[in-house]
Amino acid sequence: MSTTTTTSPPLPTARGPLSEAVLAGLRGEELCAPRVADFPAFGEDLQLALYCCYELHYRGFRDVDADREWDPALLAVRGQLESAFLAALQEEVPPSSDVAGEIDELTVDHVDDTGVSHHLRHRGELWQLREHVAHRSLYHLKEADPQSFVIPRLDAAPKAALVAVQHDEYGAGDPERTHSALFADMMDSLDLRTDYGAYLDPAPAEALAEVNFMSLCGLHRKLRGALVGQFATIELTSSPGADRLAKAMRRMGCGERATRFYDEHVEADAVHEQLVRREVIAPLLAAEPELAGDVVFGIRCSAFLAGRLEQHLLRCWERGHSSSRTP
Repeated sequence: MSTTTTTSPPLPTARGPLSEAVLAGLRGEELCAPRVADFPAFGEDLQLALYCCYELHYRGFRDVDADREWDPALLAVRGQLESAFLAALQEEVPPSSDVAGEIDELTVDHVDDTGVSHHLRHRGELWQLREHVAHRSLYHLKEADPQSFVIPRLDAAPKAALVAVQHDEYGAGDPERTHSALFADMMDSLDLRTDYGAYLDPAPAEALAEVNFMSLCGLHRKLRGALVGQFATIELTSSPGADRLAKAMRRMGCGERATRFYDEHVEADAVHEQLVRREVIAPLLAAEPELAGDVVFGIRCSAFLAGRLEQHLLRCWERGHSSSRTP
């Protein structure tokens, strides 16, 4: 089985003045960032700058001093980037406190045949599948890590249930069964690089934004409810899509090493659905009912950002173009 390397990735290529300023700060140079408000919140430059700031809390970057994780200048810029990103999400996502209704909606698999997994299942091509997997590697090669930040921020009951789910995500004690290892093995079987961060430069802003939202919620205690909502979205919605992707791979002639990751999610996330609903969300809101709006916000932001990435991929593929920024 292939596993992801533990070596920190190299710094990516800047996508504009904001990310160039952050990269300069990471290299130990003077950080002179332009005014964040002048840049689109969902744009390539801002999303890469924010991703690089967050990556210091995961594997870091090659030849970047570990002390940069808590560098005051970088943290100040990160705060401005976060504020812009969060404000943009709040403009796009309508508020609600109806958690039960939102969860009921999540568990309905809308058979509209328009999403990426539907496309790949019925008519997608292998190169499109490989692109999708490469973009998703930004999260799946560190799967469950962003959500683990919320563990110390929860009370006993939701914490215990969330840790039970995370135990499965981390392979139930077997390093070769961690979901990140299964994903890396799938990538290897598809002739994709498995080193951590290998596909950061090709990834579009839409892919970065999904991971950035997880990190944003995980690293801020005030957004713990939103992180639980994001966590619930993954666990309650992934089984049908995983089933379609596994079937897409079989249709394309991919072997068992390719399908194992998605086969695992079909089974595991079906079990996790009830655990998250009854033993994470229910006790959390019983103890802190004021977090209901945040939970819904996390769910709706996750759906909004996932939709933006799907639209980008399908728009490119319909024109016969790559969805990657670089080959």
